[in-house]
Amino acid sequence: MKGNEKNKMRVIDTSEEMLAAFHSGHFDLEKWEAYMDACVPNAKELCLGDMRECVNAGFSWKKDFMPVLDSVLWDIPGRKEAIDSFHMIADQLDGKIQNVFHKTVDADLVLYLGLCNGAGWVTTIGGRTTVLLGIEKIMELDWGDPDAMTGLIVHELGHVYHSQYGTLRIETESLPDRFLWQLFTEGTAMVFEQEVLGNKGYFHQYGSDWKEWCDRHAELIKRSFYDDLKSMTNENQRYFGDWVSFEGHGDTGYYLGALFVRYLLQSAGFDSVIRYDIDEVKKEYENFMHAN
Repeated sequence: MKGNEKNKMRVIDTSEEMLAAFHSGHFDLEKWEAYMDACVPNAKELCLGDMRECVNAGFSWKKDFMPVLDSVLWDIPGRKEAIDSFHMIADQLDGKIQNVFHKTVDADLVLYLGLCNGAGWVTTIGGRTTVLLGIEKIMELDWGDPDAMTGLIVHELGHVYHSQYGTLRIETESLPDRFLWQLFTEGTAMVFEQEVLGNKGYFHQYGSDWKEWCDRHAELIKRSFYDDLKSMTNENQRYFGDWVSFEGHGDTGYYLGALFVRYLLQSAGFDSVIRYDIDEVKKEYENFMHAN
């Protein structure tokens, strides 16, 4: 396992150890658990829990998980590209963030083999804020090139910045509040990403065609999310994830979230916006919906 502890942001690469999670050419859950215990202690149950939620929601271990995980072993060029891009980007990001925001992020950035729970995940492990980057999902989404990897990593570090200097997580039983908060936090991370990269129109998701479609249908996305919010659940939401579809397009919630946060920045600074609580976000969201 390779680590760089030069800055507060620690860069950890487990790509050499992750190959031990395979047996006879296929992913082996028991071997993966041993790899996780050794390389990313305390993360195993988080990943297993997320995997169980996906299975309970209708996804298949055999059809949806195994092929993606097995490809990490078989696709040697794809794996090498993802690993090389990870280091190309991660090893010099701390300086870029400080240049734009004049602050650093205190976190561990870990490239690991997960359970298809997403390309990036910000959590707390062993008392440390940790960004888990699942190489299998990165490869599946074809995000292993330097440009896509940059967007992914900076986006997740946007969540870390939000957590470190503002309020990232809330406690609520209200599903509408939960999804509105997700819109706000994903939008915040998108704007952080755009600012670090110096391009306010940048979205790492799907390239120019996706962005152009969203631009043309911005009002439809905006109104539909608002109308859906009162009945939105994990099973029927159409806005967050490459596996869901809004009018044939995934991840439109990230686009809308960025629009919302850009609206907020018209009257407040970034470091003020990230301290908003759910009541402030709800009030500003109503203003956003009625703005010209």
